Amino acid sequence: MQYRRLGHSGLQLSALSFGAWVTFGQQVGRAQARELLALAYDNGVNFFDNAEIYNHGEAERVMGDVLADLRFPRDSYCVSSKVYFGAVKDPKPTQRGLSRKHVIEACHQALERLRMEHLDLYFCHRPDPDTPIVETVAAMDMLVRQGKVMYWGTSEWPAEAILEAHRVAKENHLAAPTMEQPQYNLLHRERVEVEYASLYDSCGMGTTIWSPLASGVLTGKYNDGIPGDARLSQPGYEWLREEVLGKGDRIAKVRRLQPIADELGVSLTQLAIAWCLLNPHVSTVMLGASKREQLEHNLGALEILPKLDEAVQKRIEQAVA
Repeated sequence: MQYRRLGHSGLQLSALSFGAWVTFGQQVGRAQARELLALAYDNGVNFFDNAEIYNHGEAERVMGDVLADLRFPRDSYCVSSKVYFGAVKDPKPTQRGLSRKHVIEACHQALERLRMEHLDLYFCHRPDPDTPIVETVAAMDMLVRQGKVMYWGTSEWPAEAILEAHRVAKENHLAAPTMEQPQYNLLHRERVEVEYASLYDSCGMGTTIWSPLASGVLTGKYNDGIPGDARLSQPGYEWLREEVLGKGDRIAKVRRLQPIADELGVSLTQLAIAWCLLNPHVSTVMLGASKREQLEHNLGALEILPKLDEAVQKRIEQAVA
């Protein structure tokens, strides 16, 4: 495993991490979760990602129970949660958003579900137009000072809002966001590569990127339709299916990438994951898996990095242009 600093902080995260979105508490029960977390940890993964909204808190309960059962030294790994959407169905106004009340109460609730005393990373899952940024920054600063959060950050925030959070933090001597969690893959690049370009040096931001496989599109499994057991076929993810497959040129790009992977003797999945790691501003690539063999295969992406020389990178760019 390789390890990378989280932006300008001193925290080192595994280049590949493991997330619970969609799977834990839904496709993956406790027995499977135990097997997957143990496999990830044994392969050097030291960051496990979660959120209050994932299966309405059940993903955190499953992860917390399993980590407690596995008894990994708490100082050997990092766990995250995210706040904004709420953990209950049809949340009341005070049960969602980034108000001081919800940020702090959601942190306490996440800690209870995860069976932990602190969160290593805590993300504002989306920007909140109804809450002043200074209120959210102050709430996060309070949690940091109390030792309940080690690093806080944002997820899918526009660069302008992130810069405002840093300005407010500096003016008021508060803890500033350390990281952003954006979507990043061969088919979704502009925010990480263009919009955030000035943030990496000026604000010292790191990124914990999600969906390196574009919700499975970059595995090639949707080239001929949607398999019945795929994520995009799951009830409740119609919005994701429309977003992922609604752009007609995506499948064409994936088909152009396949010959490159074939010539390298690797899978399209591993090629797509490894490509994300070529970006020096990517602190960690979050993997998701519901089966042991799937996670083992994805972890193998690290081994193919040396094959992605300049000539191969140029061919990849041409394929997805």
